[in-house]
Amino acid sequence: MITDVLLTVSGTNNPGSAITGQAITADAVSTNVIDLGTARDIGEGEDLYMVFTVVQAFNTLTSLTMEVVTDDNDSMSSPTAIASTGAVLLANLTAGKQYVVRIPPQVASLGERYMAARYDVGGTNPTQGSILAQIVKDIQDGRKFYASGFSVT
Repeated sequence: MITDVLLTVSGTNNPGSAITGQAITADAVSTNVIDLGTARDIGEGEDLYMVFTVVQAFNTLTSLTMEVVTDDNDSMSSPTAIASTGAVLLANLTAGKQYVVRIPPQVASLGERYMAARYDVGGTNPTQGSILAQIVKDIQDGRKFYASGFSVT
């Protein structure tokens, strides 16, 4: 998975620096917004994904829903969800977990100029927990492990 600093909407993943996530302590929109007016051909004809990585484990909430949203203004005051992880339970919000959402290819034809991530907290607001969210072209799943001692026929 190749990442781009300009396509990071939550947290930071700069070369040579520590990876940090955006702290989520209540319902929130990502700290960074992608301007589709200047990035007009973002993924034109390609599948794009938003990868949400839990950098710091969450506490106290019941669930967290991570969404890809668009809006006609950069303050994201009335965002429209175009893709979602659905509610992810607290037990699954541990450090290192990744959730991938496919961005619909019609994103440019929705008539909204800005794209970001939105986080919807279910239950009590957490006092800890952070997310790194990035737009990528390819998904790298190097986390597959297979049991030893099996035979292939």
